Parts: sequence; C-alpha cells; structure tokens
Amino acid sequence: MMQMPSIDYFALLPVLLIFGFGVVGTLIEAFVAPRYRRVTQIWVSFAALGSALAATIGVAVSGRLGVTAGGTVSIDGPTLFLWGAILVAAFLASLLAAERHVDPSGDAFVGRASTLPGGEEERKVTTLGLLQTEIWPLMLFSITGMMLFVSASNMLMLFVALEVMSLPLYLLVGLARRRRLLSQEASLKYFILGSLASALLLFGIALLFAYSGSLDFAEISISITTQLQTSGLLLVSVVLIAVGMLFKVGAVPFQQWIPDVYQGSPTPITALMAGAVKVAAFGALLRVFYVALGGLRWEWRPIIWLVAILTMVIGSLLALTQNDVKRMLAYSAVANTGFLLVGFAGADQTSVSSMLFYLATYAVATVAAFGLLSLVRGPGGEAAEISAWAGLGRKEPLLAVAFGVLLLTFAGVPFTSGFVAKFAVFTAGAEGGALLLVLIGALASVIAAVFYIRLIVVMFFTEPPREAPVVAIPSAFTAVAIAIGVAASVLLGVIPQPMLELAQQASVFIR
Repeated sequence: MMQMPSIDYFALLPVLLIFGFGVVGTLIEAFVAPRYRRVTQIWVSFAALGSALAATIGVAVSGRLGVTAGGTVSIDGPTLFLWGAILVAAFLASLLAAERHVDPSGDAFVGRASTLPGGEEERKVTTLGLLQTEIWPLMLFSITGMMLFVSASNMLMLFVALEVMSLPLYLLVGLARRRRLLSQEASLKYFILGSLASALLLFGIALLFAYSGSLDFAEISISITTQLQTSGLLLVSVVLIAVGMLFKVGAVPFQQWIPDVYQGSPTPITALMAGAVKVAAFGALLRVFYVALGGLRWEWRPIIWLVAILTMVIGSLLALTQNDVKRMLAYSAVANTGFLLVGFAGADQTSVSSMLFYLATYAVATVAAFGLLSLVRGPGGEAAEISAWAGLGRKEPLLAVAFGVLLLTFAGVPFTSGFVAKFAVFTAGAEGGALLLVLIGALASVIAAVFYIRLIVVMFFTEPPREAPVVAIPSAFTAVAIAIGVAASVLLGVIPQPMLELAQQASVFIR
C-alpha cells in the first residue's frame, strides 16, 4: 500500500493562507459587483498578508521546524526569515498599488503643484494607473510561488514554485494603462527571457537527476559528496541551473530584462519585483547551492566570483549613464545583486546571515523608493527624468529628504541600514577567502555613490525647471509604505544589532 506523504499543515499555514485568499480574490472577481470589487480586493489582500505574517511568527515561536509535504518543503530558519521579508515587502508594495483611485469623473487623483516663487496652485492630473482589480489575486498567487520557491527542498517543487511565482508576474508587468505599449513590450520581453531561463533550469535539473537519481536536495548532496570524481554531466547541470537562477536575481550577463521591465511595469509591480521577488530569488539560490550543491562549492565558486565582479562593475557603470530615475534604480538593483554575490561567495553560515540581513533591509528601502518615485508626476505620468527632479528639495523638502535618505542607504553611507548590510556581506566575503571581490565591491560602491549623490545634488542644489512637476498628495497607504521604508533604513543603521542577531539565528539550513 502506498504511504501518504506527511504534511505539517500548521508549518505550511502561511503559504496556505496566501493561496486561500488568492482563491477568494478570484471568486470576488466573479461574483462581487464592480463598484465594490476594488475595495473588497484591497482589504482581502491586506488580510491575507497580515494573517500570513502573523502565522509565520507563530511557526517560528512554536519551533516546529523540519521537512514536510513529502520531503519537498523545508521549514527552517532561512525559510521563516525569508517568508517574513517577502510578506513585508509585498505588503508595502500592496499599499502602493492601493494608491490608485477611481472617481466618478474619470481615472484621476488630485495633485499639488509644489510651492514656487509665484505661489501654489491646485490642478488635477489624469492618471491611468494600475486600476484593474484582478491584480490582487494575481499578486497573491505570485507571492505563494515566492514562499514555496525559498522553502523548496526538492528540484521539482523548486521548478513548480518558480512558475507559480513567474506566470502572474508576466501578466502584472503588462497591466499599466498609461504607456500601454511600453508596458506590454516589457511584459513580452520578460516572458520570453524568463521562459528561456526556466527551460535552461529545467534542463539542468534533468541532467542532475540523471547523475544523482534523485530530486531531493539532501539526496543530491549525499550523491555528490560520495562520488570520488566530478563528472562532466554534473558540471554541465550545475552551469545550467546557475544560469536559470542567476537570471532571476538579475546578475550580469543575465540582467538585460531588468531595466526595460522595471521601466515598463506599473510602479507598484516594479516595487514588488525589486523587493519581494529579489528576496525570493536569492533565497532559492542560497538553498540550491548551499544545500543541494554544497559539495561542489570549489567548482561553482569561480563562476560566482566572475559573475559578481561583472555584476558590480557593469551595474554601477551603466547606472551612471542613466537620465531616467526608474532605470537608474533598475541598474542600482543590478549593482546590489553583485554586492550580495560577494557575501554569497563566502559560502558559510556567516554568508547566509549577512545576506538575510541585506535582503530584508534592501527590500523595504527599495519599495519605499519606488513609492516616492510614483508621487512626482508630469503631464505624461511619472516624471522619471532626472532633470524633472531639479529643485525638489526646495519645493517639497519632506519628500526630497525621505528620498535622499533612501539614496544614501543604497549608497551604503554610515548610519543607514545599507552601510551595515554592505559591511556584513563584505566581511562574510573576506572571511570566506573572497578578498579580491571585497576590494572590487568597495570600488564599485564608490562608483555607485556618484549617481546616488548626483540625484541628491539635483534635488537640493539645482534651480527648478519652469514647468515644475506635480507632487501628488499621497494617500495614507502610500504614506505608510514610505514612512516604514525610511524609518527602517535609519533605525537598522543606528540600531542594527537585533536584526543582525535574528538573521544569525535564522542562518542554519535543515539538510
């Protein structure tokens, strides 16, 4: 008689809640009247994310760790920490998505022209933003995939989780109504390149199964460590898996999709991808290479070294050439991927804890930055050109100071969470023997600081243009998301020890 797999439903409760509320959101689309649908979807999504975060804390407090769902899902310290980071980043991105208003006169919100020498004026700015209510269940289904992606202990579950995460994102990227063609082009590019990366990953998994005879991470690890020689079949499978995974984190030379997709997506979806998806992709990368392929670290570390160097240098240099704030933040995300890979190259427990801290702080700050970006608007939508931000510090000092704090966080200036995060991953890299990566990372950080500080100079020390952009009056949702991001960037830079200790405690994988 076939034995049924053991499933710990309490340990899986956070994932089940997100998926269950996603199903509820789908039913709302079918049965709730259109005039009530948007508000209902927003609060259902907030309830889903809040209850899942509470359930994650409950699982952590209960200490019910282990491998469940027939050996396909690992509930351990990294899983719970990454679940928390994904849910917080997704909640902040959902707050940004809830900003879009629909009023009886059309798709519009009231913006406030910044105070100019001639006084202040009120004007209405048309925005055809993210108004489709189907985004909410799509986001929840994608978050379900993210949570399974970081906890998968089986290659088949890893691939299924990747597709559950990615397929809704392909749709979400193309749902912007303003600049519709640009959004749909971004969606198509993301779909084609993402499908190619998934195919390469699947081919690598198939070759790894042919080598080891198993899809479970633990059994793959045992098979690798018990072999006297490394076969060519194994090395080819590792390269293909690395390509598929490095595409998802946006590492060079697999970063081509990031600037176009980030620019073309609706800003809340860009924030979701830059925050929650980045956490999920790196979490899965950690588990695959540290648990399943840990016995091959001397084989895959040279690949990571090369990719990290290219990612840091190319990401920083390309960001210098950008005149669009959204694309600049996209290449900033590429550069930060390289900094994270410095810690990844350390390949020990210190590397895991440093990366967990970096991912959590970076995700929150990034979502807040895109939230601020969405508030500065011109006649054609978001005023993403850097020149449009000239003099913003004089006209809207609170917004400019908040954005300046986040930029300094990305630059790694002391007394911000970015400084602590970079110091942690660089220390982990140095202790793991990657001193050359640390030196190149320090040089790339200096280059990166230039384009962050350039934008700060434009905001505070440049005369505003004659046609000043409109600064939208944020709703409570967006204001809360921005406030949380800025406060976390400062508090975790001044008092980082509690979060560092939490990351250290959560850095042990169950094998």
